[in-house]
Amino acid sequence: MARRLRTVGMEFTDSAPIRLVFAAEVSAPPDVVYRALADDVASWPCWFTAVTRATPTGGGAGREVRLRGGVRFRETVVAAEPGERYAYRADETNAPGLGALVEEWRLTADGTGTRVQWTFAADGTGLFRSVLGVARLGMGRSFRDAVRRLDGRLTAPAA
Repeated sequence: MARRLRTVGMEFTDSAPIRLVFAAEVSAPPDVVYRALADDVASWPCWFTAVTRATPTGGGAGREVRLRGGVRFRETVVAAEPGERYAYRADETNAPGLGALVEEWRLTADGTGTRVQWTFAADGTGLFRSVLGVARLGMGRSFRDAVRRLDGRLTAPAA
């Protein structure tokens, strides 16, 4: 069953004991990337294969997300700045050992495209921290693959 996590704010992205930061480039401009992240939540499984289901809740104020392997999150959006930043805090999860989590997607114009930076800021038990240390490379690969698929989706000619 879901466990309640510690409530943290945006400052947690700078102070979390575990901070994983990844970046990649896409061809689409920041406003288009932002809409894919924040306004089209249900399409996440189409480009981020670790996500099997994503549903906006509360008129976009929150999300319910399921990952491969059965991990579930109930989240609250903590930053929604069109074309610049989209962030959410996990409020409940069934993931063992996790104590707090904020994920932030920063978008920066880069020529005609966008630099996408994902920060995964977390805290948890010692075992959880160790597992994330080992999982870092896989998470980076998953992020880069997701951004590559998102780029293809956003730049594909309209049918």
